[in-house]
Amino acid sequence: MTPHEMARLASLSVAGVLPWIVRKELKRLLPSSPSEARILDVGARSSPYTIGLDCRVTMLDIPQESKVQEELKLGYTEQLLEMIRRRRSNVEDVVLEDMAQCSLPSESFDGVVSVETIEHVDDPEGFVAQIARVLKRLGWFYLTTPNGDYIPNTNPDHRRHYKRGDLEELLSRHFGMTSVTYGVRTGKHHLRSIGGLRLREPVAALAVMRSSLVNRVQSRELAAQPRRTANLFATAWKI
Repeated sequence: MTPHEMARLASLSVAGVLPWIVRKELKRLLPSSPSEARILDVGARSSPYTIGLDCRVTMLDIPQESKVQEELKLGYTEQLLEMIRRRRSNVEDVVLEDMAQCSLPSESFDGVVSVETIEHVDDPEGFVAQIARVLKRLGWFYLTTPNGDYIPNTNPDHRRHYKRGDLEELLSRHFGMTSVTYGVRTGKHHLRSIGGLRLREPVAALAVMRSSLVNRVQSRELAAQPRRTANLFATAWKI
């Protein structure tokens, strides 16, 4: 593991509930895959979610081409690609493609993870269909997205915020078994925790760490709570 990966893993434990939940769920899903599991990380950018996992990772995202993408830090740039190649130890490939039209081989991955990505997608039907195609039989697809039952869409690059029922229907058209739940309590601690750690500002960093821990406690047992929850968490299996 590289020094960058060790630093990112250390920061994930105290910076935001979403990364903590995603890492926990990916570790839960991985044992059901072969020891040399191949995972596709869609909408990855520099994705901290797959850092240090015992698997081979292919990262897929589109190039950064618009001003909105630049402002929201979306898509790949040459600098980011170079950083990934230099700092990541379990990344075997980086693909610059639209997942809805991807050319990756069928049945080539044990799992696919896509964190806060599907809300940006113009063709969600094609996006999910292609993910099902590249997964091996009994493979899993894990994704998160803003909770459309509660969170209004104010992001200029978000095509839509999915309600739980809508996401369940979309996934069920392409997968044999699906599960969609709510999670992450909204509020002041959630907002502060997603502000990012600024280690050069120790007082601010301590405030972020404290809010992250408080928000982690607040976010327990919310799977069936549509109100005041920030995210949908979904897992689908190719049966």
